[in-house]
Amino acid sequence: MKPDHARDTTVCRNDRGDDRTQHAASPFAVTESCRPVNAVLSRIGDKWSVMVVSYLGNGTMRFSELKRAIDGISQKMLTTTLRGLERDGYITRTVTPTIPPRVDYELTELGRELLVPIRALGDWAVQNRHRVEEAQRRFDAGNGKKGR
Repeated sequence: MKPDHARDTTVCRNDRGDDRTQHAASPFAVTESCRPVNAVLSRIGDKWSVMVVSYLGNGTMRFSELKRAIDGISQKMLTTTLRGLERDGYITRTVTPTIPPRVDYELTELGRELLVPIRALGDWAVQNRHRVEEAQRRFDAGNGKKGR
């Protein structure tokens, strides 16, 4: 059995708004107070959503600008990602009735707030990439090749 400090934990807010740490028997266990956390992480947990929010953090962009800026994203995936972010309130879509129609995307206030932890995580990833790469090399050189 794992010691208390090694158990899987999730910090959530309970119905009263107090911080608390919940110990879960499984990292996949979801309590009612953790559902909002899981919902947000599901939306922004993919690389496309993070990239779209990051690019829109620099200002309003058209669909075609986003498509050119985000290497490797398909038109269908960009459309799906933008719709999801719009549905969740992170971006707005503005259609200007011209020929052809002009469609602009920009972050909402909620999206700009989300940009803060996204940028912090990005900064952390850049600052720690060498540590992660070293850990991967150690793992691949030893533990990763052994039977499990």
